[in-house]
Amino acid sequence: MIPSHAPSKTSAPAGAVLRATIEYDGSRYRGWQAQVNARTVQGVLLSAARELWGPGVRVHGAGRTDAGVHALGQVASVHLPPRARVDAAASLRRWNELLPFDVNVLALSPAPPSFHARHDAVRRVYRYRISTRRTAFGKPFVYWAKDALDVAAMDRAARLLAGRHDFAGFCENPEGHDSTIVVVEEARVTAPAEADGLVLVRISASHFLWKMVRRVVGVLLEVGAGRMTEAQVARLLVERSVEVARLTVPPSGLFLESVGYPGEAAGEPPHPLRPAF
Repeated sequence: MIPSHAPSKTSAPAGAVLRATIEYDGSRYRGWQAQVNARTVQGVLLSAARELWGPGVRVHGAGRTDAGVHALGQVASVHLPPRARVDAAASLRRWNELLPFDVNVLALSPAPPSFHARHDAVRRVYRYRISTRRTAFGKPFVYWAKDALDVAAMDRAARLLAGRHDFAGFCENPEGHDSTIVVVEEARVTAPAEADGLVLVRISASHFLWKMVRRVVGVLLEVGAGRMTEAQVARLLVERSVEVARLTVPPSGLFLESVGYPGEAAGEPPHPLRPAF
C-alpha cells in the first residue's frame, strides 16, 4: 500500500482540456473508435495530436460513428499532457496541417478540466440524406431510393418516434447495451425545395443505439414507398420484429450533425446541401 504522502502516477497535475468540433468524410474509415490494425477517425486524430502535443494526449469523441458514417459536427474532448502548450488558434492550424484531407477540425477552444465530450453530452443530432434520383455526384454521401416516396407520410411516421421508447427492435445486438431506452426529442422528414431530389431524415435524441438511425430510416422508406403504414411503425416501438434488421440502409447517407451540452440551446441545422452533390 502506498503511503498517503507518497507521489503516484495519478497525482501529477492534469493538463489542459480543449473542446474540438470536427467534420469528416467517413468513407475511408472503419468508424470513429481507434482499433488495432484498422484506419479510424479517432486513430488519425490521435496520431496527429501526439505529433503536436506529445504521447500523453487523449482524444474522446461524443459519438462513436460506424464505418462509412460521416460527421458535420462531431465533438471531442482533447486532454493534453501536463505542461503542454495551450494556444488554441495556433494548435488548430497545426493540427489540421497534420491531418488527412478528409478529416478537418473546425474549431478548438479551452474547456473546463472536467469536460468529457461523450459523458457530458445531452443531445446528439443525426441526419440521413436520401436521393430520389440517380446522381453522378455525391454518391458516398447519399442513399439512392428508387421508389417514389410520400415524404408527408414519412414525416408523420417519423413524428411517432418522439418521446421515450424502447428501441431494442431497431438496434444491432440489444443485449450489448446497458439500456435500449432512448429519449427522442424530434424526428422529421423533409424535402428541401432548393435541393433537387433530396430527402432529409433528421433525428435528435439523448443518445443512439448501434445501427438505430439506419434502421429507422429503412422503416421510414418503407412508409414512403407505401409498403408499411404508420400504425405498423407504432407497433414496432412496442413489438420487436426481425424484419427491421433487413431494412437497414447503408452508412453512406448518415451524418452526425451536431452534439449538444447542458446550457446550450439546440442550434439551427446546417444548410441541407452541405456537403453538396
